[in-house]
Amino acid sequence: MTLRSKGRWINWFGLLLLAGVYVRAIAFTPVEASQGGAQKIFYLHVPAAWSTMLAMGLVGLASILYLLMKDERFDRFAACSAEVGTAFACVMLTTGPLWARPVWGTWWTWDARLTLTLFLFFLFVGYQLLRGAVAEPGARARYSAVLGIFGLLLLPFIHLSVYLFRTLHPQPIVLKPSAPSLPGAMLVTLLYGFATFTVLYVGFVVQRYAIATEDAHVG
Repeated sequence: MTLRSKGRWINWFGLLLLAGVYVRAIAFTPVEASQGGAQKIFYLHVPAAWSTMLAMGLVGLASILYLLMKDERFDRFAACSAEVGTAFACVMLTTGPLWARPVWGTWWTWDARLTLTLFLFFLFVGYQLLRGAVAEPGARARYSAVLGIFGLLLLPFIHLSVYLFRTLHPQPIVLKPSAPSLPGAMLVTLLYGFATFTVLYVGFVVQRYAIATEDAHVG
């Protein structure tokens, strides 16, 4: 089985899991008392945000490895991860306002967390534009690596923004020193969503990397 085929099968499995997330969130997860049915968007929004951060984190790590080792495979992986991360960032930035409107009474507010995540999306887009604008492969890889490292450095500020600034955005409820504040059924659905979006990330990157590798060999 080729790498592209493996990625395709992982994607189909991930999409099947995604359907399960919808079913579990709607039919088998209790309605949150204060937010009502709108809170169920949470089970897509938060895993999409996780996959966005994972994608940019791996872009940054692969970029560092490329600058150290000059191995084009790291640059190729970073480019593929950035493409997939851009897609997940779009999901994050569309589901967030859909959740915020009935809960906060507004589609968007320029607080620290939302502004930084929007800036992260612009970094993803800028990364794509940079790779398309620079024709020379070596220069393209170096410039992209620098931008990818900036994205990696941005991630801790996004995570800490809800602690450092006043914000409407809720603080993390799973990654916290004390026990998670979600009831058991909600926590299971959320963790299922995390696993599903991680599988989707892996499948998309594997398939995109296979295509990029084939194109590099043809070129």
